Amino acid sequence: MAFLSSNASSLLLALVFAVFAGSLMAASAGNLYSDFDITWGDGRGKIQNNGELLTLSLDKASGSGFQSKNEYLFGKIDMQLKLVPGNSAGTVTAYYLSSKGSTWDEIDFEFLGNKSGQPYTLHTNVFAQGKGNREQQFHLWFDPTEDFHTYSILWNGQRIIFSVDGTPIRAFKNAESIGVPFPKNQPMRIYSSLWNADDWATQGGRVKTDWSKAPFTASYRNFQANACVRSSGTSSCDSRSSWLMEDLDETNQNKLKWVQENYMIYNYCTDSKRFPQGLPPECQLS
Repeated sequence: MAFLSSNASSLLLALVFAVFAGSLMAASAGNLYSDFDITWGDGRGKIQNNGELLTLSLDKASGSGFQSKNEYLFGKIDMQLKLVPGNSAGTVTAYYLSSKGSTWDEIDFEFLGNKSGQPYTLHTNVFAQGKGNREQQFHLWFDPTEDFHTYSILWNGQRIIFSVDGTPIRAFKNAESIGVPFPKNQPMRIYSSLWNADDWATQGGRVKTDWSKAPFTASYRNFQANACVRSSGTSSCDSRSSWLMEDLDETNQNKLKWVQENYMIYNYCTDSKRFPQGLPPECQLS
């Protein structure tokens, strides 16, 4: 067999990469009908505008929810959300990745409703092998009910980065070297739900849901998944894929610091009263 010339070899590699990249994009932006199923709510969840818009609604009888058709194992997931406006106290809009089983993994965005004029609380958490308790909470620097904003999860074998409109707000590093489980082996679906949690969601449950304001509605659009699709026990890529090694450059590290210094309202890694025997070991990482 004749050896390929350097130009031919380069062309072949480019073609291989293009095919490989295409497999990664198999779950990327498209019609929401093809990406998601409404899973509960008896008609309160709807895909509209020829698949360009998804809405979830909550009333006193029920909330609603959806899940992705695909499972993912690593990737970058983007979704634009517009949250319940006005007096949304007691409501929670949850948007997250999760696996199944008693030792599940999970990566959470939860938006805790507010009384009119008060800011939403953005609650984040990471579960690994069924263990969570890694909450960080934020107030946003804009009104998330006036327009759509992009909420992103970058998940690879080294870290999880939560971002809002391209600005990182939280980075959770793999700390398996010091005995901390990290979600890296279980494929996860995307889930979202709008539900009533007025026993705890707003000011610790002191402010209840005002059902005269129902139905409450959250909206979703512009889903993007540059991600590894898990199908029949195999993934379309693995943790060695170079694009999955993405980390925060200096600019984004500065943005992360800005958010955490100005908009973080709770960090489990500083809550010594909650952990009197010592903070969780991953909190010692820089």
